[in-house]
Amino acid sequence: MKKTLFSIILFTVFCQTKAQNINELLAAGIADAQRYTTDYIAPANEGLMYGMSNGWFNSAESKPLAGFEVSIVGNYSPIKDEKKGFVLNTASYQNLQFVDGSTGKSVSTALGDIDGIRVFAESEVAPGVTERVEFDLPSGLASENINFIPTAFLQVSVGVIKGTELKARFFPKVNSNDVKVGFYGVGLQHELTQWLPAEKLWPVAVSGLIGYTRLDGSYDFTSTNIVDGANQRFETTASTWSFQLIASTKLPVINFYGSIGYLSGKSDTDILGTYVVRQGPFQQTFEDPFSVSNDASGTRLTVGTKLKLAFFRLNLDYTVAEFNNLSIGLNFGFR
Repeated sequence: MKKTLFSIILFTVFCQTKAQNINELLAAGIADAQRYTTDYIAPANEGLMYGMSNGWFNSAESKPLAGFEVSIVGNYSPIKDEKKGFVLNTASYQNLQFVDGSTGKSVSTALGDIDGIRVFAESEVAPGVTERVEFDLPSGLASENINFIPTAFLQVSVGVIKGTELKARFFPKVNSNDVKVGFYGVGLQHELTQWLPAEKLWPVAVSGLIGYTRLDGSYDFTSTNIVDGANQRFETTASTWSFQLIASTKLPVINFYGSIGYLSGKSDTDILGTYVVRQGPFQQTFEDPFSVSNDASGTRLTVGTKLKLAFFRLNLDYTVAEFNNLSIGLNFGFR
């Protein structure tokens, strides 16, 4: 499946490189499809929420009144091996079974690369008559040789009142093939050391930051041989809150900064459209069959450095969290 890099990034956002296999899960019934989809996309949605919450700051010094900075921020989050698979136990499912007779085995998440897992669903539809349907479980991004989650956005920071800086970030809504995605965020940073006596003499600055980010998007996909229908799509919203305590040096050219923080986020994915199951024991039509929700929360530790040359600034930092992240920012500012 050939996609441009940009399209792949958007598919990463929605975790659906193999969505045609996801709708085949409806051949095993809504309950099984919903349970599987929740586990399948959870790590990708979690990684997305961590990724889109990075890059809020490059200094603990808040800008003075009318001071501003425009930043282009890119994030790279490598995918850990433990996020690429989950154990599917057939005892937790009503109809889904492994063709090879296993009762439990590791299968791919939307970030993984486990291929060739064959499953089936069967049931007696009349006395002595059994219907059965077989299909492969989907693999994920790693099967496309993508082992990271990227995010990028434009951010603007403005000093509003003494020691307080207002931030706004956005990624303009873009249509690419069957994917639509865009996000925005707002943040507030306040310098705490300004309240200390002779604060200009302190070699470091300390500030607190609160940031909110929200993503909205959708992905339209085609029907398969097993499941027909119309207007089949996923619609996803994800929102996060980021809380950071930041410290940085106060040198004229090269500075170092770090933070300790906490992330809280939630994503909701609605599977919408008409789905007509044409094979197996559960042949019926579903309209907007189900939704799944995923949460993300955890602490994060960031260390970084910033180079300042007149109006141009360059920063680089690394965050240790449930999904580690490398962030780079190109910044243009005044004051």
